[in-house]
Amino acid sequence: MVADLHCHTRLSDGSMGIDNLIVLAKKQGIKTISITDHDCLAGNVRGKLIGDRFDVKVIPGVELSATDKKRGARAHILCYLADSPDRLEGLCRRNLLQTKKASQFMTLKAAARFPVTPDFILKCAVGSTGVYKQHIMHSLMESGLADRVYGDLYREIFTAEGANPILYEPIYSEPSEVIEAVHDAGGIAVLAHPALYNNYELLDELIEFGLDGIEVWHPSCKEEDVVYLQQKAKKHDLLMTGGSDFHGFYGVGCVTVGSCVTPDAQFDALLSYKSRRRRQQRQKLAQANA
Repeated sequence: MVADLHCHTRLSDGSMGIDNLIVLAKKQGIKTISITDHDCLAGNVRGKLIGDRFDVKVIPGVELSATDKKRGARAHILCYLADSPDRLEGLCRRNLLQTKKASQFMTLKAAARFPVTPDFILKCAVGSTGVYKQHIMHSLMESGLADRVYGDLYREIFTAEGANPILYEPIYSEPSEVIEAVHDAGGIAVLAHPALYNNYELLDELIEFGLDGIEVWHPSCKEEDVVYLQQKAKKHDLLMTGGSDFHGFYGVGCVTVGSCVTPDAQFDALLSYKSRRRRQQRQKLAQANA
């Protein structure tokens, strides 16, 4: 069963609606996807209903924002198959509040520098739970000031090394706190795209904290990254997942649904993970009481 376990929709920083995403997956021959919008669980119920209609299985998921304050770096934790997803709503609200504060700053800066208005930027973000950098770039493209999302202008205003940055990085909870929240909700915590944010040192710390898995297959991973992450996962008996990190028009490069997937054996391991863990815990408890 071909599974792309990392997809975004218009609910966060993707450009495509849930229904169109599922139709695209169907046409691409992708049997299973996970809608993992940033700090937003709203797409899971609708995704399952539409997925059933098109014979595409939708695995409940969400990509939770975190800040590795020790290294001043971003980190994202994917949560899958939460038994009580409502327990994550508080964390999602707090994260979206931080995202909103950052977006307000960047929106006002963009409107002061370029011939766009805050209202126009907000229109480009209609349907999303927040305003993301992609929406600001969309407004600049609509205004004829840029010809792509991730071009020279993006690097100028949204990178620390840019000539005239308007970047404001939100401060979220620590990754360990996010993992704790995922486990409290009965979910499976997977570190997303470690290569993208250079989270390798953080990965070692999160393994000790109880991380369940690593996103091994991702467009940002080179071959040597995949080999390293596979070895790390096998050594520590961690799950391995893969996904395209699909964002539609707002994505980096030419990436469609199914560009990266989770192999069948690893997908089966994900589905049986919680029951396997429960068996192991019962065995340990029985041995301790013997």
